[in-house]
Amino acid sequence: MDSLKLEIKQLLIEALDLEDLSPADIDDDAPLFDTDGIGLDSIDALEIGIVLRKQYQLTIAANDERTREHFRSISTLAALVASQREAADAVNETTRKGE
Repeated sequence: MDSLKLEIKQLLIEALDLEDLSPADIDDDAPLFDTDGIGLDSIDALEIGIVLRKQYQLTIAANDERTREHFRSISTLAALVASQREAADAVNETTRKGE
């Protein structure tokens, strides 16, 4: 999971042009959209969604109440990516067994 968190941090730094930050500067549990954390805004949230969809083939529903919680921190984003990967792997495994 730590490598996934590092990967997500690097993606965000590149996608959002956060050149003044390094992955080490971003605490895994720091709020992404709070002035006490990274201080991102709603436009950044859209960019993050696009990057995560492209990189990890995530399905992110804008009207899902849990989306806001998924985008709370690096840790919650990593948990989302991991859970969707596990779900995709389970579907793929079931498909292979059925062939």
